[in-house]
Amino acid sequence: MRATTPLRPVVRSSSSGVEVFDMSSSGKVWICTLLLSLTVLAGQGVIQPFPAQATPAPESLIKLEVVVNDRSGKPVSGLKQQDFTVMDDKLPQKTLSFEAVTGATADSGPVEVVLVADSVNISFMRVAYVRDQIKKFLRKDGGELARPVSITFLSDSGLSVPETPSRDANVLAGYLDQNPSSLRTITRSQGFYGADDRTQLSINALEQLTAYAAQRPGRKIVICVSPGWPLLSGVREEEGLTEKNRKAIFSTIVSLSTQLRQAGVTLYNVDPLGPTENQGREFYYESFLKGVHSPNQVALGDLALQVLAVQSGGRVLSSGNDVAEEIARCVQDANAYYVITFAPPVADGPNEYHALQVKIGQPHLKAQTTAGYYAQPAPKP
Repeated sequence: MRATTPLRPVVRSSSSGVEVFDMSSSGKVWICTLLLSLTVLAGQGVIQPFPAQATPAPESLIKLEVVVNDRSGKPVSGLKQQDFTVMDDKLPQKTLSFEAVTGATADSGPVEVVLVADSVNISFMRVAYVRDQIKKFLRKDGGELARPVSITFLSDSGLSVPETPSRDANVLAGYLDQNPSSLRTITRSQGFYGADDRTQLSINALEQLTAYAAQRPGRKIVICVSPGWPLLSGVREEEGLTEKNRKAIFSTIVSLSTQLRQAGVTLYNVDPLGPTENQGREFYYESFLKGVHSPNQVALGDLALQVLAVQSGGRVLSSGNDVAEEIARCVQDANAYYVITFAPPVADGPNEYHALQVKIGQPHLKAQTTAGYYAQPAPKP
């Protein structure tokens, strides 16, 4: 059973779709169009279900980037291979390779930071604040960045092509100035229809960004400065979802989860709204962190940006008081981490979910890494 929450909406089916009553606001939202959109996107290939024949062969390795944090949340360096145990569905796995990464170089490839400024899911005034905070982060240490950084914008017209990565804060700040926020055509005041459009834009943008990251070497730290996507974090009830709905949502989860892992993306979410504007919802995503094993288990919240971030091995930061500092906290995870590979067991069927855990020999330390993956059966000869 998933944890209950006082913010839980009531969902019931109706003749025209799924009717959602948000008890916190007494507002009524229709999500049937969103569910239909996910089904259509999956069917048309915009959001691709992950086909068994397109997966790596079963003997291919699973690579984990593991950040080890102390009690204060700071990355810990200097650990050895014998300090780690990788558990796949609670079974220990043999480590085939191990690398301790510190500083700017790694045998496993470079580290690149991608900042995503979301101007779709927040107000126009808050977008200006986000842009100022990104500039503050860029100039935090005198303008010379430790890692190459690129910037991209999610707007009503979709995701912009990320700026060429640079370690020069002045170059990146100039790029921000040359690309002002455009006027909004999809607004929060448009109710459900605006929420549906914004959700589709957001999901498509993440897939486009992952495709971009897959073409670049090494590890990618993708930091989305966003409150998350509409509807997905606020609806947890399973009632009213048809079998077709469930399969479409599950296919989307499998696809995004697999693409993020294979592209070397660790996803982070920095919420610029803060507790006051979120009205207590900033931790609601925690009800959905357990991995989804099959279509009959899905809820819309399983597809939340925050959930995808945690399951990719990233963080969710939501104080909203100092976005620049929270971005810096995300980036510091690249200062010290460990790369571990192991051979996954052969799956019995397609899209078989495997929960991952990395145990550390020192109890005061905590590992932060990919929460799970979808395994595939051996290809037929």
